[in-house]
Amino acid sequence: MKICIIGASGHYGYVLKSLSKGMKISGIAPGSAGENIGVLRNDMKKMGLLAKEYSDYRKMLDIEKPDIVVVNTFFSNNGKILKYLLERKINAFVEKPIAASLEELNEIKNLYEKVKEEMFFTAMFGLRYKAHFLTAKLLIDSGKIGEIRLINTQKSYKLGTRPDFYKRRDTYTGTILWVGIHAIDWINWFSKKKFLKIYATHSRIANKNHGELESTALCHFTLEDEVFASLSIDYLRPSSAPTHDDDRIRIAGTKGVMEVINGRVYLISDEGPVEPDLVEEKQIFTDFIAQITGKGPCMVTPQDSILATEIALLARESADTEKIIELKEGDDE
Repeated sequence: MKICIIGASGHYGYVLKSLSKGMKISGIAPGSAGENIGVLRNDMKKMGLLAKEYSDYRKMLDIEKPDIVVVNTFFSNNGKILKYLLERKINAFVEKPIAASLEELNEIKNLYEKVKEEMFFTAMFGLRYKAHFLTAKLLIDSGKIGEIRLINTQKSYKLGTRPDFYKRRDTYTGTILWVGIHAIDWINWFSKKKFLKIYATHSRIANKNHGELESTALCHFTLEDEVFASLSIDYLRPSSAPTHDDDRIRIAGTKGVMEVINGRVYLISDEGPVEPDLVEEKQIFTDFIAQITGKGPCMVTPQDSILATEIALLARESADTEKIIELKEGDDE
């Protein structure tokens, strides 16, 4: 199975850690002007992997004719390349966000409808596959907290020194789209409720000379059946913190409350508090391969990828315009 990688600005590591017998990375190329793919080359070299390098990803695809293309370039170009792959009916494993505008997302939706029987794509929502999130999902689906009424999520990262493309909205796309989109996906995944109303705010203050990058953001979502969800995002995690990220979820239901914090799951109900054993961690790229080889469905679908991107784009619009956005019937389907 031939794999080509476009760009080196995202989570290509999902692919490297999941390579198995019969898979070969045959070509690598930048996906954006000025993108340095040296880090990808070096990471592959450490694993004893060699691939032909191209300056033009289109030429690479013409020559290599891959079964799978991994897209993780400057975030604003993910959608452009995904559209190109949809037109060519090539399976795509794509960094989020999969589109930089609602117009581009609609083009992707329309293209996918035409080719969905001939190819598959998914966004890199690999955090779903962490042991603590998989465990939380099983608890929710088994009814341990009853009917979900409230969801609070948190994404907190160390900022460090980011590449220059993070400093411009037209290449970075925004912190809600890059960081917050994970938690938007969690909200959809856990609740399976339609998004009805969005209000968001964001700020560039304290971004440590990172130009247009937003260092903080807050989103409020009204879901169907009067379920409410919140999302807190920041790049303020201290450099001395033991981990790069601090992901948290609190879900309150009619029979109990579940929290995910520090890679652990806590559940409290009328039966008392408990810390469940974690299920085994999985890998999103392994799941993706299972889908395209007919061995099982990928947990993250194209529809999930489109929905999370749409809600993130609308949340960014709400924050930019300081307005509440109400979704029309069918907008998030």
